[in-house]
Amino acid sequence: MRENATETRYLRFTLSDRIEHWVQVVAFTGLAITGLVQSFSEGRFPKAIITTLGGINSTRFIHRALGVVLLVAVAYHLGTAGYRFFVTRTGRSMIPGMNDVRSALGWISFNLGTRSERPREGRFTFSEKIEYWSIIWGTAIMAITGLMMWNPIATTNLLPGQFIPAAKAAHGAEAVLAVLAILIWHAYFVHIRRFNPSMFSGYLNEDEMRDEHPAELEAINAGDEPAAVPADVLRRRRRVFFPAYAAVVLLAAAFV
Repeated sequence: MRENATETRYLRFTLSDRIEHWVQVVAFTGLAITGLVQSFSEGRFPKAIITTLGGINSTRFIHRALGVVLLVAVAYHLGTAGYRFFVTRTGRSMIPGMNDVRSALGWISFNLGTRSERPREGRFTFSEKIEYWSIIWGTAIMAITGLMMWNPIATTNLLPGQFIPAAKAAHGAEAVLAVLAILIWHAYFVHIRRFNPSMFSGYLNEDEMRDEHPAELEAINAGDEPAAVPADVLRRRRRVFFPAYAAVVLLAAAFV
């Protein structure tokens, strides 16, 4: 989608997308801080943070509260992503495919100097898809293991007691991995290699699109944009999607 002003800009993220993202950023950052200081609580710096937060009980309360915020954001994302995938059918480009394998191999060849041109990627690059699905997988692990530790009695009523220390180990290891992935992978691709402003403004300009998503830019310039879904089809899909989405959210909430 274009916006005609002093320069052509292309809408990448709506206001709703950006608000959701920044809620997740705040929740993730708070969870990382309050979680890691508990894992390494014997260190001088973690002790200072725990003291600043009001002690270990207060730190645990903040961690769990932020966990609830993150789960609400995940539920919201499940709704928006599901709506695009099942109702408007516009969110399917995030699904990995053979083109992403070819792009990954192409980038390896380009970086090794055996290929002269960079791969031409579409709306989502292979690296963005790797990061997205890694976040999905990591969030699922963190949510499940976190809820197990939060409710140890309920957990051991269903599973052997060994699952609690196993959940603690998995939770801590995934937390370290997630923080490193954000600091190294995400920071490099979004802020260092070339600053991407789209999560702030919602838009990319033509040069940024040509650099990051040339195949999508070509499709937009050629007028090859998704056709509008007829109103009766939208209504029919919504009648199926919204009850199913509500059932999934209520079922998940029953285990929290």
